[in-house]
Amino acid sequence: MKLNLLITFVFVSFILFISRVDAQDTFSMEAVDSTTGEIGDAGASCLGFTLPFAPHGCLIISDNVPGIGCIHTQAYWDSMNQKYAHHLMIAGYTPQQILDSLYNNDVIFHPEIRQYGITLYNGGHPKTGAYTGTGCDSFKNHIIGKYYTIQGNTLLGEKVLDSMEARFLRTKGPLAERLMAALQGAKMVGADTRCSVHNTSSLSSFLRVSKPTDDPGKLYIDLHMSYDENVTGKLKVDPIDSLQTLYNINKAGINNFNSSNNETAKLIYDNNTSFLDFTGFIELKDIIVVLSDIQGRIIYKKEVANSKFPLFDNENISQGIYTFTIFKKGMNIENGKVVK
Repeated sequence: MKLNLLITFVFVSFILFISRVDAQDTFSMEAVDSTTGEIGDAGASCLGFTLPFAPHGCLIISDNVPGIGCIHTQAYWDSMNQKYAHHLMIAGYTPQQILDSLYNNDVIFHPEIRQYGITLYNGGHPKTGAYTGTGCDSFKNHIIGKYYTIQGNTLLGEKVLDSMEARFLRTKGPLAERLMAALQGAKMVGADTRCSVHNTSSLSSFLRVSKPTDDPGKLYIDLHMSYDENVTGKLKVDPIDSLQTLYNINKAGINNFNSSNNETAKLIYDNNTSFLDFTGFIELKDIIVVLSDIQGRIIYKKEVANSKFPLFDNENISQGIYTFTIFKKGMNIENGKVVK
C-alpha cells in the first residue's frame, strides 16, 4: 500500500515538474462583439516556440470557437484540461459551470495552479468568467468585464492588466483593433517578469478573431509570432510590435482585397529555401512582391518574372522573421509571414 502511494506521489510530482518547466503563460484577453458576432482573443508570454510542445508559443492557450465563445487555459497549461474546457463550452455550459467543473475535475487534482478566462457569445448576450488559482506565480490576477476578461500571472504588477483594459476600452473601431491596442497596453519590459533579461514584454504573441460563419480551422484573423524559447540576449523587437506589424499588413489586405480576384499564391518550402509559387495564376503580369522585416522596414520591392519566386535570393538577407505582401495591379491580394 505504501509503495503504491509512493509511486503515485512520484508520478504526480513528475507531472507537476513537467508542467512547471513547459507551460506557464501570462497575460491574455478574450472579448466578443455582440453586434457583429465576432469573437476575439489575444495574448503574449515569455514562452517561446518549443517544438513539438508549443510550435507557436503562447498560441496554445487559445480556443476560439466561431459563434460560441473563447476559453484560455493558462498557468501550468495542460492539454487535457483544455480539451475538457472545450467540450464543456461546446455543450452549452455557462462560464461559472465550466470553471466549477474544471476545478473539480483537474487532470492532476491540483486546480490551484491554473488560470482560466472564458467569454461566451451567448446569442448576443455575452457571459464571462475567470479563475486565478492561489498557486499561480505572482503577480497574478484577472479582470472580468461584461463582454471580456483579462487575466495574467508571473506579471510585473497589476498595471499590466489595468493598462490592457484601459487601452481596450478607449480604442474605437473593430474588435481586432481594440484587442491589438490592449496588447500594446501590456508592452512594457518584463510584463512577463521572465522576459526582463530580453528587455521585452514577452517571447511570443497572438491575435485571433472569428466571425460567426468562419470555419473553426480558418479564422477571419489568425496571427501569431514567436521567438525561439532558447533565445539569448536582448531582443531587437518586442513580440507585440512584431504582431502589430503583421496585423497592419493583414488589415491592409482585408481593406484592399478584390473579391472578384480569386487568385492566390502558395508559400512553398524547398529544403531551406522559401519561395512563392504562382503557378495558379492566369498571368504573371503586374504582380509585385514586397518583403519587409519584422520592424516594418522594406527589404525589397520586386516584380514577379516567373512562377517560382524566391523570397530569399540574396545572401545579404540575414536570418529572422519577415513578412511578404503580394500586389496585383496595385491590389493587395495576399500576405504572410516567413522565417529564414
